[in-house]
Amino acid sequence: MTGRAEHETRAPGRLDALLTETTTEAISAAGGFAAGVYLRSGTPGLLRLAVLSGLPGPLFRPWWRLHVDRRFPVADAYRLGVQVVLPDATETMRRYPQFAAGLPFQFGSLYVPVVGRSTTYGVLTILRPAASDTAEVLPDRDRMAQLAEDLGQSLWDLAEDGGPDIAWDGEPLCVRPPAAQPPAGLIGRFTWDPASDVVTADNHLRALLGVAPGSTADTPQALADTVAAADAQQILAALRETAAGRPPSLPLPVHTADGGLRLLELWNPQNDTAPATGPRAVRGLVLDPGIGSAADGAADLLPEGVFCLDRLGLIVYANEQAARLLGRPRTRLLGRPLGEEVPWLERSAYEDHLREALLSAEPVHFHVVRPLRHGAEPPPEPCGSGDWLALSVYPGPDILTCTVVPANRMAGPAADLAPPPEGAPVAGMPLPDGSAGSAGSAAEVTSMAPLYRPIVLAIALTEAVTARQVSAVVMQELLPAFGGGRLAIYLLQDRHLYLAWETGFPQGFLAPFEGVGLDARLPGVETLTNGHPIFFESMQQLAATYPGIPLDATEGSRVFLPLIASGRPVGSCILGFDRPRDFSTEERTVLTALAGLIAHAMEKARRYDTEAALARGLQQALLPRRLSAHPRMETVGRYLPGTQGMDVGGDWYDVVEAGDGLALVIGDVQGHGVQAAATMGQLRSAVRAFALGDRPPDEVMSGTNHLLIDLDPGLFASCCYIRLDPLTGLARVARAGHPPPILRRPDGRTHVLDIPGGVVLGVDPGAHYPVTELQLDPGAILALYTDGLVERPGIDIDVGITALRVALARAGSPAGRPGSRSLAGVADRLTAKARHVADRPDDIALLLATRRPEPGPPGPHH
Repeated sequence: MTGRAEHETRAPGRLDALLTETTTEAISAAGGFAAGVYLRSGTPGLLRLAVLSGLPGPLFRPWWRLHVDRRFPVADAYRLGVQVVLPDATETMRRYPQFAAGLPFQFGSLYVPVVGRSTTYGVLTILRPAASDTAEVLPDRDRMAQLAEDLGQSLWDLAEDGGPDIAWDGEPLCVRPPAAQPPAGLIGRFTWDPASDVVTADNHLRALLGVAPGSTADTPQALADTVAAADAQQILAALRETAAGRPPSLPLPVHTADGGLRLLELWNPQNDTAPATGPRAVRGLVLDPGIGSAADGAADLLPEGVFCLDRLGLIVYANEQAARLLGRPRTRLLGRPLGEEVPWLERSAYEDHLREALLSAEPVHFHVVRPLRHGAEPPPEPCGSGDWLALSVYPGPDILTCTVVPANRMAGPAADLAPPPEGAPVAGMPLPDGSAGSAGSAAEVTSMAPLYRPIVLAIALTEAVTARQVSAVVMQELLPAFGGGRLAIYLLQDRHLYLAWETGFPQGFLAPFEGVGLDARLPGVETLTNGHPIFFESMQQLAATYPGIPLDATEGSRVFLPLIASGRPVGSCILGFDRPRDFSTEERTVLTALAGLIAHAMEKARRYDTEAALARGLQQALLPRRLSAHPRMETVGRYLPGTQGMDVGGDWYDVVEAGDGLALVIGDVQGHGVQAAATMGQLRSAVRAFALGDRPPDEVMSGTNHLLIDLDPGLFASCCYIRLDPLTGLARVARAGHPPPILRRPDGRTHVLDIPGGVVLGVDPGAHYPVTELQLDPGAILALYTDGLVERPGIDIDVGITALRVALARAGSPAGRPGSRSLAGVADRLTAKARHVADRPDDIALLLATRRPEPGPPGPHH
C-alpha cells in the first residue's frame, strides 16, 4: 500500500460531503464493508472513483479509472443505466471475467447508476460478504437504489444552485467507515464553542486522559497539551480549520509522550446555526486504539511480531517484535500507512494478499522477502537462512490483525508454507533451515491471486480486435502489474521494425529507431531475431552490453520481449522501469509467456486491420462522392463511422435529382459490419432509382420497404425522404422510423418537425408512409441526421435531439464564430464533439440543406 491519498487533508465542499455521507449510509444500510462512488470526469467516456469508504485507496489504484465501454460492472451500470447485482465470486466470474480475474476473492457487490433528472452522474457501488442466492441481496439492492436516487437528486440540485461542476478528475477521497464495534472505555468526546473558547469534555475523555473530574482542561490549548503535548500545535491548527468549516476528512494521528498512538476526529455538528462567515462549533472524539498496558507488555513477550491495521491501511498497533522484523521504530510505525513505512511490501503479489484479506474476510498467509537494509535504518536482525518473513493476516470488521515471524520459526497454519525462490509462494519447496513444507497444507492456505495477473491480460487481449486496442490493453494491464512506466511496441514489416505504440518515453527519443532493419545491433532487434527475451536490471548493464546505444534515462531497468506467433516473427515489445530492479524467475517466465499472448493478439489484429481497411473501402465506395447540385440549393453531408468492430456500418445520406427538384435522403441500416454496409448500398441504389423516376415520397418508402423484405438480409432500416422544390421551397416528407428533421428558420428559431411516419423498412410489407408538406424559406437550414449523433447510453434520445437543436441554433447564428454562416462550417461544428470521441458506439450521418436567396436585380453601373 503506497501513497498518502487517504491522509491528505482537503476542504470537503458540498460535493465531498454528499459523497461521503452516501457511502457511509450505504455501508450501514446494505451490510457492506466498503462502498464507493464513481463519477464522470472531464475526459469523455472516462469514469473516476471519487470516494472510497472502507478500503485503502492506493491499494486499489488499478480501479481508480474506468472507461465506460469496458466490460466491467461499474461501466455497464453507467452506460446501460441498469443495476448490476453480483452476489458472489462465481456470478462475478461468469458475467465479468476480466473484473473477477483482477479481484479473485470471495465477495459480493452491487452497482446502481446515480441519475439526477435526465443526467447520469455516475455509479454507487457497495462491496459486501458473498451471498448464496441473489434473492438474499435484493433488499440491499432496494436500499442502494434509494440512496443512489437521493444522491442523484442532490447532485442535480447542487449543479442547479451554481455549485461545482459534477465531475471528478482527481484522486479518490478515502473515508473511514463507522466502526462496527467501538472499543468501550477507549473513546472520549468533547465540544468546543469558539465563541466562548470553552471546551466541554465527557467523563470518558477525562478517564482516557487521566484527568480528575474536578480538574480543568476547558481551553483548546489545555486539551491539546493533555491529548498529545508533542503534537499540540497540529491539534490546535485542526481545531481552527474545523471551526472554519473545513474538518479533516480522516482521523488525525497524534502521539503521546511515551510514543502511544491516539486518533483525533473532528467535525461540525449538523444543527450548528452559526453564520457561514463566523466560526462554527466543533465536536471531537479521541480514540486510544492501544490494547492496554498489561496486554501491551504481554504482547512484547510473544515470539511473533503482532501489528494491527485499520481498514484504510493505517498501523494502529505494533509490538516490539513486529517493529524489529519490519525494520522500523515502533513510534514511527504507529499512525502511519503500512505501505509508506514498509515500502518493500509494495510488490504486486503482496498487495494481492492484502486485497484478499480486505475483501474476502478470510485469513491469508503468505511470504515476503525483506531487503537487507532499509535506507538509513540499521539492518534488522537476521531471519534464519535468507531474509524471509512469514505473514498472516486475520481480518475483522474494523481491524486487521497481522502476525509476522522469521520463515524458519513459523507456527500454526503458516508453518506449512515454504518460501520458494525469487518470492513465489509455491508449496513443497525447502524452508530456509533446510526442512520441507507440506504441499497439501500450502495448497489450502496459499493465495492464488498473483497467478491471476496473466489471466487478466489474456482475457483483455481476447476482447481487443485492432492493433491499437491490443497496445492499449498491454499498457493498461501489463505495465501496472509489473510496476513499469514505459512501453514501446514495434511491428515487423518487410524485414524492418516500425513503431506501433509508445508511452512514457521522452518525446522524439524513439524516432531514430523507426524502420531499423533486422541486421541492426539493437536489443529490440536481437530479441526478435534470436527469439529470447533480454532483461537488463540497470541502465548501466544495458549500456555495457550495447556500447554507444542512446539511453532515455540514467536510472532504471529495461525488458525486451520477442513477439512471435506460431513461429512467425511479429515484432518486439519494450518495457521500461524507472528504478533498477531484479527480475525473479517467476517474473521472467510470466513475461515471456505474455509476450506470446501479445504476439498472437497482434497477429490477429493485423489481419483484422487488413479486413477492416477493405470494408472501409467498400463503404466509401457506397457513399456518394458528390451531391447533386442546384443553383438555388446548398447541401453538405458528413459521415463518421463507429469505432467498435470494423468501423463500418449502415448509415448513409444522399442528394438526388428528382424531376425538376432534389431528393434529400438519409437512412440507417441496423447493425455494423460488412453486411450492414452491403445492405445500405442496395437500399441507397433503390432509393436513387425511385428518386430519379420522381416517384412520390410515400411510393419511394413503400417500394424500398418491399425490396428490403424481398432481400431478406435479416436487417431492418430507418429512412427519411424529402422531395424539395428549390424554386418554391415546398418540401414533401415521408419518414420510416427515422428521427425527425430539425429546421432552423432564418430568424434563428429552431424546431423539431412533427412529421408522422411509418414503421421501419423491412418489417411490415403492408406498411403505409404518410406524406407531410413543409416550407423551406431562403436562409433556413434543414438538418437530417441518424441516431448516432443524438443517442447516448442511459439518456433519453429526446434529450440528445434537443441538444442538437440548440447546437444548430448556435452554430448557424450570425453572432457565431467566423465561418459559422458557411453550411460546411455548421456541419463541422455539429459533429465536432463526436469527431473527437475515441469510442463511438454507432455510426453518424448528417445532411444539411439550405435555399440560397433569389438573386436580386443587377445594381446600377458606375
